[in-house]
Amino acid sequence: MVHERYVPSGPLRIWTERIGDPGRPAVLMIMGSAAQSVSCPDALVGRLVERGVQVIRFDHRDTGRSSTVDFDAHPYTIGDLARDCLAVLDGYDLDSAHVAGTSLGGILAQWLAVHAPHRVRSLTVISSSPMGHDPGPVWARARAGEPADPDDLPPPTPAYLAHLAAGLPPGLESDVALFRVFNGPVRPFDEPAARAMLELALSRAADPAAAAHHHRAVWLDEPGLLAPLSSITAPTSIVHGDHDPLYPLAHGEALAAAIPGAALHVVPGMGHVMTSPGLPEEVADLIRL
Repeated sequence: MVHERYVPSGPLRIWTERIGDPGRPAVLMIMGSAAQSVSCPDALVGRLVERGVQVIRFDHRDTGRSSTVDFDAHPYTIGDLARDCLAVLDGYDLDSAHVAGTSLGGILAQWLAVHAPHRVRSLTVISSSPMGHDPGPVWARARAGEPADPDDLPPPTPAYLAHLAAGLPPGLESDVALFRVFNGPVRPFDEPAARAMLELALSRAADPAAAAHHHRAVWLDEPGLLAPLSSITAPTSIVHGDHDPLYPLAHGEALAAAIPGAALHVVPGMGHVMTSPGLPEEVADLIRL
């Protein structure tokens, strides 16, 4: 059973999709920066439905079929993106849901678990980093070839930094190249599947360039990101690959250490995305229900 609808978030319209029996407990899937709902693999959704839940995925503002924003006139923060997630729950009349977020979506999921704990039945953070960690200075030092601060979490891998330095023009081929790097060097990269997903994303985006606003939102002052993760009470699982080129494993380890009772699941060979055969189902089985 699949149902699409728009839900309001203030003046914005957020495109959403529900898969599964609406009478079942819900899993809210929150995808990463500039990522649409379609980046959440169908295989992952199907495995979750088999586990007895309904799954709700959605397009962030400035992606896919959701509203786009004039960021210069109306800048928004990570907290605003998190409140869009609450609007999705409200749109489906859900008091709470199991919340699973990947990359930036994992940071939004942490924000929800801290600031709206009654809405989060369980928390799963995939391929992410502690929400109070500002990677900007770390990345700047790494790109400049400067030595790392020993107190910092590690920067992205040289392969990812080299991709950034290559400066490929925006478009499908650049996106495929990025996902090849994100996949990591260990597990096979399913390029046809990744290319098909990225083509779909480009075809359904109202304004493909608007997704870059997410990167600007990350750097806006958001005091809510500094709240202690030790206040999280939801049962929590941290899922992290040991070959993540964007957030090396130390990020997942730090996150698990910061949340009381969190379970850390290290996925061998996994990079930053689920573009390897069988990996979406493997990750689905690790989502806390």
